[in-house]
Amino acid sequence: MKLRTLDMARFVADGYLRFDGVVPEDINAAALAELPTMPLPAGFEPSALTPASGTPLRECYPPESGIARMLAVPEVAGAIESLVGPDPVFDHSAVHHNPAGSTGVQGLHADAVIDTADPTFDIQVFYFPHAVEADAGGTRFVPGSHLRRVHENSVSRYQHIDGEQRFIGPAGSVLIFHHGLWHAGQANPSADDRWMFKVRLNPTAPQVRRWDTSDYDTVCPPSNDHLFATMELADTVANRLRSLHPWCHSGEYRLEVIQRVHLWRYLSGDHSFDVDWYLTRLDRPGGET
Repeated sequence: MKLRTLDMARFVADGYLRFDGVVPEDINAAALAELPTMPLPAGFEPSALTPASGTPLRECYPPESGIARMLAVPEVAGAIESLVGPDPVFDHSAVHHNPAGSTGVQGLHADAVIDTADPTFDIQVFYFPHAVEADAGGTRFVPGSHLRRVHENSVSRYQHIDGEQRFIGPAGSVLIFHHGLWHAGQANPSADDRWMFKVRLNPTAPQVRRWDTSDYDTVCPPSNDHLFATMELADTVANRLRSLHPWCHSGEYRLEVIQRVHLWRYLSGDHSFDVDWYLTRLDRPGGET
């Protein structure tokens, strides 16, 4: 079940996709039994469920395991293929276990040392095998922060950012992050332990038009689309890339749109694509410098 074009545009604008309750309960139960046998962040003991970095994803987990079955759920498998292609490799995984009443809090961070201008990206699959209630301190993340290139923990001093979210949702939910999205684990003041599994995946081939593009020509406007000229309000790729996140004020917002257009050009293979003429002005001879 591959993503559609507007799903990809949402990912480019927001840096994540959310799939609520897509994993069946029997798989959730199997995964919950497996997670305590896998290494926690302080452990890293070898395990049949902890592959070596660089292992093809298809070889990482026994087919009957809860983790393999979760990754094979059509919505999850389709999103993975759409974002990093059919043959991604395992980067690393982590089991996040926050016991009931725990007070430990991660600092806000991006899972990258420092990004270059290369448009390629990894994804991180966050799997919640049980429901996370409002009082359980679910993962905090900042939509739209993924293209703000930072050095790992350099944003840890930020405690509250306008528009940030904390995951609350049903069992069997999956979030898929661009590897640059700012996020942090939270304290768990609830009466129940909280478990979450994360796996990071690397692409092995260009990430160009890996999704279902059958709707592309319908929802992707021509490169001369310009909001101030057309005032077009339809649900198009351009309008999704124009999304304004609460933390991003109007002047900086334009810089975010430019970064999104760069990423969309890579993903679509259309190097003339533009939103509001921003890159076209820079591309033409004698354009802005």
